Amino acid sequence: MTGILPFVWLILMIFTDQSMHDFSAILKHIEPHIQLSEEDKALFLSHLKLKKVKRKQFVEQPGFVSKYRTYVVTGALRAYFIGNDSQEHTISLAVDDWWIGDPGSFLFQEPATLFIEAIEDSTLIQWSYESEALFLEKIPQFPLVMMQRWQHTAVMIQKRVISNLSLSAEERYEEFASRYPAFIQRVPLYIIASYLGMTREFLSKIRNQKINSKNTVH
Repeated sequence: MTGILPFVWLILMIFTDQSMHDFSAILKHIEPHIQLSEEDKALFLSHLKLKKVKRKQFVEQPGFVSKYRTYVVTGALRAYFIGNDSQEHTISLAVDDWWIGDPGSFLFQEPATLFIEAIEDSTLIQWSYESEALFLEKIPQFPLVMMQRWQHTAVMIQKRVISNLSLSAEERYEEFASRYPAFIQRVPLYIIASYLGMTREFLSKIRNQKINSKNTVH
């Protein structure tokens, strides 16, 4: 029996090290906002799951209840819906170290209205609705983390609404390119156009005008 115990301990240590390695990105993400005890960290890690998705694969779809929070370790995803005009309307985008999901569906456990689609092959970290309830109950600082996250999201939504109402199409693109350069490099043009509320052709025209303007200056 005593000979088995060191072996079991070794397996547990390997599992713990692997978990820390797999989930180090999200620990780094929340560390500035929360001090986790070793007990809290163990609880948190035990409820996380690593998910890999291929480009064009759906993480969530309308009609199905959102069961998980989704943090993007690496990759790129978008959230969109299809309007009555049969056009895709992109609501949000996410790349490395961002979050994405259908918050209404997750919070109220009702059928989703959004498609969550991978734009690139992506690695995600997720926890379930039930796990979040446990975190809120058992981890003292976790409610603060979630409150800060939703405050940040609310500010982003406010800025986007103001931009859509007050800026021209050209100004909206310039602001987007300045604020989110990673999206410009990694997200297809038609998705950026959908996010900015314009056609791909019109956005392409804006970009070409900017390129020609720079060439003229030089």
